[in-house]
Amino acid sequence: MLLRLRTIKELDFPGKRVLVRVDFNVPLQGEQVTDDTRIRASLPTLAHLLHQQAKLVLMSHLGRPRGRPVDELRLDPVAQRSSQLLRRPVTKLNESVGPEVEKAVRSMKPGDVILLENLRFYPGEEANDPQFAQALARLGDVFVNDAFGTAHRAHASTYGVAQHLPSVAGLLLEREVQMLSKVLDSPARPYWAMVGGAKLSDKIDVLKDLLPRVDGFLIGGAVAFSFFKAQGLSVGKSIVDEKMIPEIQRFLQDAKTKGVQVVLPQDITIAPELKAYASHTFVAVPEIPWDKMGLDIGPKTIETFQQHVKRAKTLVWAGPLGAFETPPFGEGTFQVARAIAESPGVYAVIGGGDTASALNTAGIVAKNIYFSTGGGAALEFLGGRKLPPLEILRAEA
Repeated sequence: MLLRLRTIKELDFPGKRVLVRVDFNVPLQGEQVTDDTRIRASLPTLAHLLHQQAKLVLMSHLGRPRGRPVDELRLDPVAQRSSQLLRRPVTKLNESVGPEVEKAVRSMKPGDVILLENLRFYPGEEANDPQFAQALARLGDVFVNDAFGTAHRAHASTYGVAQHLPSVAGLLLEREVQMLSKVLDSPARPYWAMVGGAKLSDKIDVLKDLLPRVDGFLIGGAVAFSFFKAQGLSVGKSIVDEKMIPEIQRFLQDAKTKGVQVVLPQDITIAPELKAYASHTFVAVPEIPWDKMGLDIGPKTIETFQQHVKRAKTLVWAGPLGAFETPPFGEGTFQVARAIAESPGVYAVIGGGDTASALNTAGIVAKNIYFSTGGGAALEFLGGRKLPPLEILRAEA
């Protein structure tokens, strides 16, 4: 059943302080934002509020500072890029809560935009600390959640503040739920999930959730090497999450019992280290040398994955298939993505910033591809889980 949220279309905002949770967790290189996709995704919501002469107090996290200030993860470059895209000043504050922040917010005029400092500089954010949530809530009259990328985390800024303020979903959050609900409720089949990236610990539970829903899995990226290790294969210096081995073994057994295909790479692109244009070659999976690491899927695997995605009717993809940021280890990701774009019969949901960045790098845009701003959030939603930051915005029946 389609999840219906309370949205900004139901409220008026003139002169109100609107506390907006955005997902501006964007890649940086020095003082520059290298991919502003997530900032652009929230522009319709921000434009809607500014058109009504609201006072915008934006809040976001960036990276994983683990509850302490990290200078490289301050939001100054994000404020600068946001200002350029909004075509108006965005005042970046050096704190997220406290007397100075409250003073700055009190002096705002309609149409003003403030960006708070990185929320995850504070331990209370990820702990959903009630006092931290209350301190954030004091900054607004209304709360708007437009951060689908964090919708699977009940943090102070995504869940706690919604307990203290009138709360609604932004246009991006509403659209994400609508588009993903199509796949959740009635996916066209065959329905496949393609999973890559590096963080298997964030994905293993969702793989289990998807197991009774999909017809098969394509496994690439660094997570594939943990699957190989779980099967007793040598992976050389490749990244492996040893703690996940027992979980993977249980998952593979369950998949076999349920008759769900799990397709792993046949061959791998290997190199001595992750370095641009490093000397590399292709080897069959059982032949990865002890002193080499796997950094991308190989040509035979690319062909196999392309065949599967072309035959699929629904595809969910989370996580790149190789270290795409470092050439030439993006070929697997890019070539499989092109196969999807050239196959109008498949509806593909691409989840997560890394995967979206990879496709942006390759210049891949197609009508049959929906780019979700959430990786883990999209997977958990499609796995049928109830996400607390969404549930608290649920409209009454």
